[in-house]
Amino acid sequence: MRKPTIGLEIHIQLLTQTKMFCRCKASFGDPPNTNICPVCMGYPGALPVPNKRAVEMALMLGIALNGSIQMVSDFSRKNYFYPDLPKGYQITQDSIPIIKGGFIAINKNRIIELERIHIEEDSAKMIHETGSEETYIDFNRAGLPLLEIVTLPCLHSHEEAGIFLEKLKQIISYLGISTGKMEEGALRCDVNVSLSKSNTVLGQKVEVKNLNSFRSVMRSIQYEILRQEDCLNANQPIIAETRTWSDEESKTITMRVKDSKSDYRYFPEPDLRSLVVSDDMVDQAKKAIPELPQEAFHRLITSFSLTEYEAQLITSAPDLLRYFDQCIQDFPHPKLIFNWISSELLKIMNETNCSVFETGISPKNLQELLKLIQNDTISGKIAKDLLPKIMDTGKNPCDIVNEQGLLQVTDDALLKEIVTKVLLDHPKELERYHNGEEKLFGMFMGSCMKETKGKGNPKILNSILREALKK
Repeated sequence: MRKPTIGLEIHIQLLTQTKMFCRCKASFGDPPNTNICPVCMGYPGALPVPNKRAVEMALMLGIALNGSIQMVSDFSRKNYFYPDLPKGYQITQDSIPIIKGGFIAINKNRIIELERIHIEEDSAKMIHETGSEETYIDFNRAGLPLLEIVTLPCLHSHEEAGIFLEKLKQIISYLGISTGKMEEGALRCDVNVSLSKSNTVLGQKVEVKNLNSFRSVMRSIQYEILRQEDCLNANQPIIAETRTWSDEESKTITMRVKDSKSDYRYFPEPDLRSLVVSDDMVDQAKKAIPELPQEAFHRLITSFSLTEYEAQLITSAPDLLRYFDQCIQDFPHPKLIFNWISSELLKIMNETNCSVFETGISPKNLQELLKLIQNDTISGKIAKDLLPKIMDTGKNPCDIVNEQGLLQVTDDALLKEIVTKVLLDHPKELERYHNGEEKLFGMFMGSCMKETKGKGNPKILNSILREALKK
């Protein structure tokens, strides 16, 4: 089996208020062709002005990814003639990018090295309607600020590519520089795949473009490795070409023969001076970087004794970490908080497709709810039943418990009466239990809880029931 070598080119759409070289609004979902001007439409005489905020975001990402900042970088024109490029060229960075090098650790023993991170502008969006021969173009996207992250050809499997992209998206989310939503085009990925028989000589690479999900990235890599292996085994040459992925057919399809760099006729952008980054801008970018996921991961393990799995889940999104940290401030029970976030809150988030702060259950509400359980005021079951009521009313758990009479029953005498009644109502099951079917204990316990309408204290009930079953 030949060795796969994979390189990734990732485009991240930055979360700025305006476009890269003009002051048109940068937003998703506006009516087509409403956020355009002479600059982003390439009218003669219109001059570009760099977006300072985009440069600041580039510095933040470069620092977070351990890259080397180039204090002076240049813009170039990359020439190609597609309908979605109104100027006939793209303003990008070529020979001197703003960030060189860098890496992301995808596990304890493996890092993926970066070649560069550079700034450029996006093209317009072409819309192909099914069943129509017409193509529409929305120029709202033309000129939006992008960061392109180029890895070295150092990945060797589709699994590594998937982990790398997840780690990258996680860091981007923590920095707050992009939504990272692939369905909106805020994060796009091209892959280069080649096969070789040695570690020193790489095979002919093939590029796969227009991948709009991590799943598509991984599947296209898998397919290309098998396709190229079959070609080489049949003594067929690998053609340097650009391909695209078809979800419907689960395969890559030829788009065009691969362009060479000379085809783009790069030359320095005559309308822009060199981009000079000051020491103050670098210092400000460093200060703007929050706690990153790997740092938070170690903090959760060392400070709160969470397991690696638990820390990984909490740090998977910045909102989850912020929610956890707010809960822990006045309720120092990390395991209990984790259990409720990982089970109940994630379930609500998945069902409603919202973030943890949009569930309607604030960190303070969750604290109060867990305190009620710890104080034996309510049972865990009642606590779970309270969640929809908290979401619907916005009231705190204590008020709902008092209003609806949900206080936990802890009276021993009353609970003994309930246990006696349940055992008398189930004589056959009681006989089977005494004959060795101890699993029926769960049925008795459930019946007792049902009799109390879920308000019986489980610990007290458990103890009384076990004592009664000994007789």
